[in-house]
Amino acid sequence: MTRPFRTLVARAPGRVNLIGDHTDYNGGLALPMAIDLATEITLATGPAGELGPGWLELTSSLDGGTARIPVPAAAPQTTGPPPATTPWPDSPLPAGSPPWAALAAAVVTQVRPPVGGVGRVTSTVPVGAGLSSSAAFTVALARALGTSAPPVELARMGQRAEAAVGADVGLMDPLVIAAAEPGHGLLIDFAALAVQPVPIPADVAVVVVHSGQRRLLAGRDSPYAVRRAECEAAAALVGRPLGAATADDLAVIADPVLRRRARHVVTECHRVRELAAALQGHDLTAAGRVMTESHRSLAGDFAASTPAVDAVVDDLLGRPGVLGARMTGGGFGGCVVALTRPGALDPAQWPGRGWVVTAAGGATVRAPAGEG
Repeated sequence: MTRPFRTLVARAPGRVNLIGDHTDYNGGLALPMAIDLATEITLATGPAGELGPGWLELTSSLDGGTARIPVPAAAPQTTGPPPATTPWPDSPLPAGSPPWAALAAAVVTQVRPPVGGVGRVTSTVPVGAGLSSSAAFTVALARALGTSAPPVELARMGQRAEAAVGADVGLMDPLVIAAAEPGHGLLIDFAALAVQPVPIPADVAVVVVHSGQRRLLAGRDSPYAVRRAECEAAAALVGRPLGAATADDLAVIADPVLRRRARHVVTECHRVRELAAALQGHDLTAAGRVMTESHRSLAGDFAASTPAVDAVVDDLLGRPGVLGARMTGGGFGGCVVALTRPGALDPAQWPGRGWVVTAAGGATVRAPAGEG
């Protein structure tokens, strides 16, 4: 057996969005934070046993599945989108590949590693919960494959990989996962692609509770895709991205459904600024109020919540020490995030479905202990 010439351990956190859902693809504002649940990929690249440089083999601890992904020999590595003049070979995945193999292959297409290798995927980010398990996977794999792309381009690579498998997601998830700072949320302006760390006060807790309803956002007919199309139609009527629109612009939208979708985006961007100011000014009561207002807008104007999610929000808001609560992520199931006094909620009340999370730093890559 030929000894691999390099091993890397890449770690990418999940994320919880404190406020600003469905604003990223509208050129607006959001305030997510990376969390201390993460995906880790240990990858030995180069000649590795019988696989050689032409295959990437990944095994996941989550489902026990193994993906074997073709990696053309001597492929040029880039940090940008694949150039049209040197097309990447479109090799089919072997029969029986696990469902996540297509996403891994899409990341390989973006990174264009010069060699294959053998890797192991482990994760504490729950799948289908709205905590960005897929974005954590794409960012971790891109780093493990050796890309040194800066955070914005790394995020774009992850976004393009997800689009390739039918999930036309925004840039928020991979960007905060790539660029977060420990102890801070990340205020993101998607029009300017500018980021500003926002400190999370030490005397609050961020608690995530899964509604029990799994989210599925991929597909042209998914509710997420429908909302994106509605926002695009509203923006066309306004004449500019909804993230740059004002309340006065809503008057030109005659269709009541499109007007409600646009109103959510316009008011949500205002709430993002309010939450950032409240956290920076340590006004925790205002911070909780704004988060709850955000949920009411997502449930009403944007119709992105569900009865199961609403029930969790209402339950949490009725408990002492809870300052605010809202759905988090793209919606249509998944998790609720609550801002609370420390110790107000015990995640053990929701076995396997509740977590107290802390603000983590962005993706990292390193050599294993004892190497490098």
